[in-house]
Amino acid sequence: MNPPDAKNPPRLKKPPAVGAVPAAEADGLHRFADEAMATTWGVFIAGGDAEYAGQAARAAFEELHRLETELSRFNPASDVSQISRLPAGRAVRVGLDTFDCLKAAAWVHRETGGAFDVTLGRLQGLWWPTGGRSAPPSEAEIAEARRASGMHLLVLDEREHTVGVRADEVCVDLGGIGKGYAVERMADLLKDWSIASALVHGGRSTVFGMGTPPGKDGWPIAPYAPGKAPGTLPSAVLKDRALSGSGSPAGSRHILDPRTGRPAEGHAAAWVVCGRPAYADALSTALLVMSPNEAMEFGGRHPDVSGMMLGEGDEARVHRFGTWVA
Repeated sequence: MNPPDAKNPPRLKKPPAVGAVPAAEADGLHRFADEAMATTWGVFIAGGDAEYAGQAARAAFEELHRLETELSRFNPASDVSQISRLPAGRAVRVGLDTFDCLKAAAWVHRETGGAFDVTLGRLQGLWWPTGGRSAPPSEAEIAEARRASGMHLLVLDEREHTVGVRADEVCVDLGGIGKGYAVERMADLLKDWSIASALVHGGRSTVFGMGTPPGKDGWPIAPYAPGKAPGTLPSAVLKDRALSGSGSPAGSRHILDPRTGRPAEGHAAAWVVCGRPAYADALSTALLVMSPNEAMEFGGRHPDVSGMMLGEGDEARVHRFGTWVA
């Protein structure tokens, strides 16, 4: 890949302080930020030439904007929108990234017993419509929306690179995995630029530590949650691993349990550390839906994944599985 023209500086700005990296470790980092997917994204590159780092960061952000266009359900021309318009029994050829993202979503759905699902667009619109609603949806409305929801309604044909549907009005929404997938692709692009050590974050909700900063074993990450004092939650050190967090505080729930079609209850926040940012993003959402026993059982089957769940209330318990280290 050829570097961009150095005469055209990166369309970037200096980011705000990122809670994932302590200020004391900021020396020697080239910091860049851009806006996408309704949040601020950051790229920290350790060492090297500042101008080259800026060019690499610009290329990563250009990849981010391309992915936002392709994966967004709000873009009528996107792959996701085309899938959502399909009648039952029809299929559409999609791009490599859309297909890969859906494959990752299908894996998380299967391994978590259906706790994560990207086909809940109709149910989300039912519970949280534009402009709000004065009363919860009726049982009949929920049942009707659920008939067009469920990963079993998607048909992924890897040989033809097509996605089909088994029902009308299956509305796909990659909001629970798209940021993690974009972080993943941005990190891959930085590797193509021979960047050995970098941190990429998508609005601080998903962070990937690539390599190690100078003199360190990895990138120190400090999870945080509303109402919890700094340092209360155990930190992680990332070396070629990702950490993602999801939250659904009482009174402002926005995570649906795919198994019931209703807002999830029980956990205020959840975090996951694993190798792929896309998996970390989706799994942190799934943990908000899963019981502690379900989460521990999942962790037993996947020793390469670490998870943490924060309960609700003043005396909220923290449930953890895995090693929670790099």
